[in-house]
Amino acid sequence: MASALWLAFALLISGRAASTPAFPDDLRSTGLYSDFGHKTIDPRNLHYSPQYPLWSDGASKQRWIYLPPGTAIDASDPDIWSFPEGTKIWKEFSFGGRRVETRLIESLGGGRLAFAAYAWNADETEARLVLQRGLKNVVEIRPGVGHDIPGVWDCRACHVGDKEEILGFSALQLSPDRDPKAPHAEHPSAGMVNLATLVGKKLIRSYPVAWASHAPRIAASTTAGRAALGYMHANCGNCHNPSGPLESRGLILRYSVKPGAADETVIVTSLQRPSRFPVPDTAPGTSFFIRPGDPGHSAVVYRMGTRNPLRQMPPLGTEIADEDALKFISQWIEKDLINKEKK
Repeated sequence: MASALWLAFALLISGRAASTPAFPDDLRSTGLYSDFGHKTIDPRNLHYSPQYPLWSDGASKQRWIYLPPGTAIDASDPDIWSFPEGTKIWKEFSFGGRRVETRLIESLGGGRLAFAAYAWNADETEARLVLQRGLKNVVEIRPGVGHDIPGVWDCRACHVGDKEEILGFSALQLSPDRDPKAPHAEHPSAGMVNLATLVGKKLIRSYPVAWASHAPRIAASTTAGRAALGYMHANCGNCHNPSGPLESRGLILRYSVKPGAADETVIVTSLQRPSRFPVPDTAPGTSFFIRPGDPGHSAVVYRMGTRNPLRQMPPLGTEIADEDALKFISQWIEKDLINKEKK
C-alpha cells in the first residue's frame, strides 16, 4: 500500500479525486491482444519505443498505444500532448524473460486519465487486475529485493501536475533522430511508430511546422551532454518541469521542444545552483544541484544513487539504483561538463 506521505502528495498534486472507471478484471479484455493465448497483439495497437527509457530496476519493456479511429493527438502544447478520449497505452514489464505486469492508461477526455495495472501469473497464462493500492514483492529482482506493482495513487504522483500527462510518448521521445548514447537505449524494431509516422499518418495535429522536416533533438555541445540531458529528461523531468509538482524548487530537468524554448534551460537552472538538500558528509553551503567537475557535491548524483525512501530520486518506482546511469552522469559532470557544457 502506498505510504500516507505519498498518498497526501498525490492528493496535493492532483487537486481532484482520481478517476476510477470499471477496468476489466482480466488483461485479455482490455483490447491489447487479438489472440491472448498466442500473445498476438491487436494490429490496431501501435508499437513504440522511447529513445530515453525510464529506469525501472532493469525491467525490459514493451509498449503499445491505441488511438480511436478518426482521432488525432493534439500537440498544441508541444511538450504535453492531449490525447483523444478512448486512447489506451499499455506498458509491459518483464524480469528474467518473464512477463510480470502490464500497466494501462486510458484517456477519459478533457485531459483526464485513468490508471490500472495487471499482474501476470507464473506461467503467463493470465494477468489479473491489481487492487488500487498496488501489489508488493511480485517477483524477486535481486536477492532480498522485490518488484512492486504500483497503486493508482503512485501512478498519479508521477503523471499528474498542472496537467495529467501520458509520459514517454512525446515529440522528443519519439523523435526519429535517436540518441545512440542514451543509457539503456532500446533498438526500435520494424513497424514501430515514431513522430514521423504520426505526422505522415495524420495521427497528430496542431504540431510545430518544423517537426515535418526537422526531428526534435537535444541541443548539446557534446554527445555525452546530449545523452545526460536526455536521461534526466526521462527520469527526473516528469516532476522537475515548469508544470510539475516540484516547479517551485527552480530545477528544470525536462527538455522543452516548444519553438523558441531556450536550449540551455536545464543547464542554467542546475549548474552551480545551491541545493536545499545538503549532500551528506559535505560542509554546509557546498551542496549544489549540479556542480561542474564535482559529482561528490552534486545533489542530483547523490539522490540518484541512494535508495533511502526519503531521499532517493525518482522517489517512486525503483528499488535499485541505476548504477550504469549513475556512472555515466558522474563522468559527464566530472570530465565533460566543466569544460564543454558550461557557457
